[in-house]
Amino acid sequence: MRASDAIIKSLEAEKVHMIFGYPGGAVLPFYDSLRTSNIKHILVRHEQSAAHSASGYARATGKVGVCTATSGPGATNLITGIATAYMDSIPFVIITGQVNSNFIGKDVFQEADITGATEPFTKHNYLVKNAQDLPTIIKEAFYIASSGRPGPVLIDIPVDIQQEQIKYEYPKSVNITGYKPTYEGHAGQIKRALQRLKSSKKPLICVGGGIICAKASKELKAFSEKAKIPVVHTLMGIGALPSDSPYYVGMVGSHGHSFSNQVVMESDLLMIIGTRVGDRATAGMKLLNEKQNIIHVDIDPAEVGKNIDTTIPIVGDAKNILKQFSNKCTALQTDQWLEKINEMKKNEPEKIIPTNAINPKEALKFLSQVVDDDVILTADVGQNQIWTARNFEIKGNRKFFTSGGLGTMGYSLPAAIGAKLASPEKTVVSVVGDGGFQMSLSELGTILENDLNIIILLFNNSGLGMVRELQDLHYEGKYFGVSLNKNPDFVKIAEAYGLSAKKVTTQKEFEKALQEALNSKKGYFIECVVDSDFSTI
Repeated sequence: MRASDAIIKSLEAEKVHMIFGYPGGAVLPFYDSLRTSNIKHILVRHEQSAAHSASGYARATGKVGVCTATSGPGATNLITGIATAYMDSIPFVIITGQVNSNFIGKDVFQEADITGATEPFTKHNYLVKNAQDLPTIIKEAFYIASSGRPGPVLIDIPVDIQQEQIKYEYPKSVNITGYKPTYEGHAGQIKRALQRLKSSKKPLICVGGGIICAKASKELKAFSEKAKIPVVHTLMGIGALPSDSPYYVGMVGSHGHSFSNQVVMESDLLMIIGTRVGDRATAGMKLLNEKQNIIHVDIDPAEVGKNIDTTIPIVGDAKNILKQFSNKCTALQTDQWLEKINEMKKNEPEKIIPTNAINPKEALKFLSQVVDDDVILTADVGQNQIWTARNFEIKGNRKFFTSGGLGTMGYSLPAAIGAKLASPEKTVVSVVGDGGFQMSLSELGTILENDLNIIILLFNNSGLGMVRELQDLHYEGKYFGVSLNKNPDFVKIAEAYGLSAKKVTTQKEFEKALQEALNSKKGYFIECVVDSDFSTI
């Protein structure tokens, strides 16, 4: 069997139904085999979007996404998307073409050391040197990507290797020496944690994206309700607990709610689950309570205690550990603590910003009211991300995707494409700013080609709003390099790609356009004019 055919057969064995990619000379044998397979290929307009789309697909399905590109610039264009997925623990496999084996290291046309370049932000990567190893490598890649802490795995395949003949046999199992993720928490540590919980007066759970990766939202809800413990979350933890839960508090961190940060500081026991507690998650807080006990649960031992001192570390899968906590815990006496938290919530005034244009907070609240509970919302990076995170309610089966760790502009639109292709029956909304949108607007072509009825909300403040805010905060409003006053006519561009499009300047106009978009059978683009000085908080 030709090796390129064996690659496809192996992908089919892994139940791959869709690949996002962009072809080139070094990956043509693979594409020739893909052409006659049952796997659907989505031709993106830029390789970076292939990675983001595979990420959106993976997050929507809970399966491993797949993307592909050719050697050299095709492969290097994937790097930002790979790093984005690595930081947010998204499982996908990347297949890149490489120059002929005997040319590697000779700086021939379109050669780049992609395995070396991506080593810091892949879980593992392979440069295939023996075609016969391909089935085993693919089996291992999917296992590594989806097990333990999920993440991207890259397979770099020289073009001559793809053309060789091999004897095909797909492995039934994987046994990788030295790679044994821990799924069950240490019984002694769990017992210690439960003892600390019993003596706690102000317990609090802080969750991150690890809860969602572990598919542990039901277990979190069950434990929170049984033990009567309130829950805060990081940006990546949005959706881990429905916002209509009586134990839901809010988002913490630099752009979180001040009452949420205050609750963290006042708690006497903090259970951190599935988050590395990065700088953005703690930026809104002062010193933590000196007497505070900290229990840190994570499947990645490298993250436990890395950024914050930990009293009781527990390594394991959040789903399993939360089940153990639920089985062994009893209701805590937290009524006064919960009452105090609710008072803190009520007493935090919402900042009213007068505006003659669209108020993005009100627009997103209205969006939250009218969409169904199965919607998938993707947010880009910048002010639009924080407006969405703070004002769009995640409840029911709603999902929220964004680039949290790397903070990648241009993420939302291709991620929405991946999500829509994964869940064509669901409403998918992409929220973008005028800066980030211009980094991936060519993917409107992918939307057109695949007839995707994605709703795109563009908040246009004619600038890089988040950077402008930082210049306000740290440089006394001395703005430089943040103006986009010469933006194109976005509505005309959207219409040129076959989307229905409207530009709105008032809340009433927005509400009307959104209702039209929700009733539309094709992609719909809404440009919302926003004042340049409208802040995130």
